[in-house]
Amino acid sequence: MDTFTAVVDSCAFYSAPLRDILLELSGEGIFRARWTDQIHNEWIRNVLDNNRHIKPEQLARTRQLMDQAVPDCLVVGYDHLIDSLNLPDKNDRHVLAAAIVARAEVIVTFNTKDFPEHALKPYGLMAQHPDDFLISQFDLAHGPVCTAIKRLRSRACDLSNGTPKARPVYPAGPFFLCLFLIDGDRLVS
Repeated sequence: MDTFTAVVDSCAFYSAPLRDILLELSGEGIFRARWTDQIHNEWIRNVLDNNRHIKPEQLARTRQLMDQAVPDCLVVGYDHLIDSLNLPDKNDRHVLAAAIVARAEVIVTFNTKDFPEHALKPYGLMAQHPDDFLISQFDLAHGPVCTAIKRLRSRACDLSNGTPKARPVYPAGPFFLCLFLIDGDRLVS
């Protein structure tokens, strides 16, 4: 499978289920996920700020596992580009700089308005909402996407009796609504 590169913005890593599926798809070789230490720092800070019951050590372990799960995931050497870039939110320039250095094709972000087409096009980039990104991955490689989702589902459920190991909470959205409706390599209607 010919893979392409996507830089994942911190907002797409905030939700554990979304983070899991992005990592699972990257691990399946459907796309090459990339991020930076700064992106890690942002999502971890936001999760800790909004979830007082989560300990920093837990997220440090998650960060370590993410970096181990995706070979060559960390983008470095992009700092020199940041000041030369122009985006509506100057705090997002590091994401664009990392995407340029990583030679990514897409930035996966909920904040697509902060990455306007005119600012990304000169670099051969586009911004995609996570739902749109995941749906396009399904359209491009439904078999491998289904395999990855079944693997993810098997970790969330005891498939011997079909009952959840723990109540998985998945965000609403077109892609996540069908996460647990996969049978074989097709969506069950």
